[in-house]
Amino acid sequence: MDLQAEIERVRAQEAALLGAAFGAEQAWELGVALREAALARGVGLCIEVRLSANTVFLCAMPGTSPSNADWLRRKRNVVELLGRSSYAVGLQMALEQTTLADKMGLPLRDYASHGGCLPLRDASGTVWGSVGVSGLPQLQDHELVVEVLGAMLAKVRA
Repeated sequence: MDLQAEIERVRAQEAALLGAAFGAEQAWELGVALREAALARGVGLCIEVRLSANTVFLCAMPGTSPSNADWLRRKRNVVELLGRSSYAVGLQMALEQTTLADKMGLPLRDYASHGGCLPLRDASGTVWGSVGVSGLPQLQDHELVVEVLGAMLAKVRA
């Protein structure tokens, strides 16, 4: 994989996913849409949507385990600290041949730079929430959130 090209692709995704802050009702709808997408694919996921560090939607589907919820928590911590998708952070760490533990002193027990969690941000770049899943390989987790969040933002903009 060309890490620099993948970082640019993810940066473009993040730029395309800017949208006005929405409330608890839309956050719930986003969580439900992620659950429905997982059901349609026949996979079980842990799903979380947060607004201003408050969990609005949390679901552990059949087929998941407590470790999926823990991975989701760790990915979310990365997003809430750094304001980038957990996948983008992981790609950057790979490019720099380092880890969050080495670069920032962050404990791996609490921070995972693996794909599946994205910031919710407005057009000015302000992060107002996060959305994440865990249960698939990291790129598939990331792409599922990008797909469903993109559809939700298009609906909110309409």
